[in-house]
Amino acid sequence: MIETRLADGTLVMARPLGLADRSQLAEGYRRLSPESRYQRFWVRTGGVIGDKMLDRMLAGSVEEHGLWAVLDPARDFQGLGAASFWRSNEDGEDAEFSCTVLDEDQRRGVGTLLLAVLWLVAYRQGIRRFTGYTMPENSSAIRWMRDTGAEAEWDGYKVIFRWDLANLDKLPASNAGIALAERLAELAEELLDGDSAS
Repeated sequence: MIETRLADGTLVMARPLGLADRSQLAEGYRRLSPESRYQRFWVRTGGVIGDKMLDRMLAGSVEEHGLWAVLDPARDFQGLGAASFWRSNEDGEDAEFSCTVLDEDQRRGVGTLLLAVLWLVAYRQGIRRFTGYTMPENSSAIRWMRDTGAEAEWDGYKVIFRWDLANLDKLPASNAGIALAERLAELAEELLDGDSAS
């Protein structure tokens, strides 16, 4: 578990999620707006996440899969957002990255904090690239991914982003890029050398 502060001074914790967090993960999904659920999961569903999806998200070894959340212990429902990576079966140095932040907590740096945490956790596991996907109409996600240093490619259906985890020189001088660089520097010692990534 990691304790840090958001840019507005809010004390938050970042920690990996496990089977005991099943009900909290389901509640976080329920609290997303229909549009946010669609942009993240690409399906039009109600506010209930299926058992199969929960099983998939909460299972897997730490070498192949990471799922972390940012929590505000001062709130009744503590979850602000969560992010995950899945190592590719075809390329062990690549992993699919995805991130979801509750609607009311967007633009607070939660996503950037989650990207930094998973960046370091995945790097420790030998992953050197993150690949992320978004729909072309999701302009805020596209802007954030570019601003955090991902390179974009359009395949005719979705936008594909790739972060080079081994090359911090590619981080742009945007506000999000600077914030990501600062988070990586803040967390590197603990997550690359410590026990927080397990």
